Amino acid sequence: MPIDSEFLRILMCPRTRKPLRMATADEVRQVNERIRSGQARNYGGDTVKDPVEEGLVPEGESVVYPIQQGIPVLLVQEAIVL
Repeated sequence: MPIDSEFLRILMCPRTRKPLRMATADEVRQVNERIRSGQARNYGGDTVKDPVEEGLVPEGESVVYPIQQGIPVLLVQEAIVL
């Protein structure tokens, strides 16, 4: 379920305060490949085990904040490194 464009405009990265955009299909695919291979880690240092359906990417950054059940998880420690 896509995030409402008005809502997306007010969201920002909690670490950098940069604007967020929806992750591309290719970025989601890359993250999920890393998750399947056991190589995906989040900023908290934990191995990510659950696949990502959607995510938000801060402008100019190489991380994805997952969206779970339509809700963005904007916690720095949950950001998944691309």
